[in-house]
Amino acid sequence: MTLAGWSVCGAALADPPASPAAFTAPVTAPVTAPDDSAPIIIPPLPVATEPQARAEAVRLAHEMARSVPRYTAYTLAVRERFVALARQQVAAAQVVIDRPQILMVVDRNPRIQALCFVLAFPGDVPWETLGGTPVSTGQSGRKFYYITPTGVFPNTPDRLGYRAEGTKNENGIRGIGAKGMRVWDMGWQKAVKGWRPDHETGDIRLEIHATDPDFLERRLGRPASEGCVRIPAAMNRFMDHYGLLDAQYERAASYDGRFRALLPKDRKPSLIAGDSLVVVDSALPPPVVPLPVASGTQVPEHPDITNRGS
Repeated sequence: MTLAGWSVCGAALADPPASPAAFTAPVTAPVTAPDDSAPIIIPPLPVATEPQARAEAVRLAHEMARSVPRYTAYTLAVRERFVALARQQVAAAQVVIDRPQILMVVDRNPRIQALCFVLAFPGDVPWETLGGTPVSTGQSGRKFYYITPTGVFPNTPDRLGYRAEGTKNENGIRGIGAKGMRVWDMGWQKAVKGWRPDHETGDIRLEIHATDPDFLERRLGRPASEGCVRIPAAMNRFMDHYGLLDAQYERAASYDGRFRALLPKDRKPSLIAGDSLVVVDSALPPPVVPLPVASGTQVPEHPDITNRGS
């Protein structure tokens, strides 16, 4: 399936186009508008105190419980697992948490298939969870279906998401949901081809989106997608309304009309909105976290692992 001339949701191209360069303007640097009007100042990201962040997390969790069917707060053991896996994946990706912010954590384990929003803090401050819903990630054993990759995937202004048109395919299915559903574009990513026993990889356009509300939404909670992350329509609306992954998009909306047009006019961006999808797999060993190397230390390309003791 294509939209606006490019492949979507797990469909791979032999030679995918390179992603545009990331937006790198300083937070307070003036940016000259295209029409040479007065320069615009890009607003800083919101920064909450720890008490403010925790209070906002409680408010969002209560609102989620009220407005999102199939929401669950999870047991203590499950909450702790989501936090531990998120911390490991963030550390492995060498992502710096510099402000209290929401992470959308998805466990792709075929036996789990769930998301949990995690409130991350800088430093050693304990993280906490807000709960979540079932999801569907990439399915194995089916041709042209990819396994959703693990990692940390930011929603940045170098890519513009879009909204579903609500059209049906030849089987009467609305693959990315009803008209108006938000689609978050997380860019081109390497993913394992789920139908290949040799684990060959290919490039997919990783997205977060709703699914057909009449036929497929009730199946959430098991692997089913072509590589993307499918979420319930109510959760799609919730994330869209509170801008849970739109912290950088809000800044982009201050100088780019395309982002203003995409974001809901009645939105209420959260003070702890973030920008990252974190995909983990509780069925696999934890990711390898790189050790810090002191400045000037030489690391051999092929370390000597010969047993010298006996």
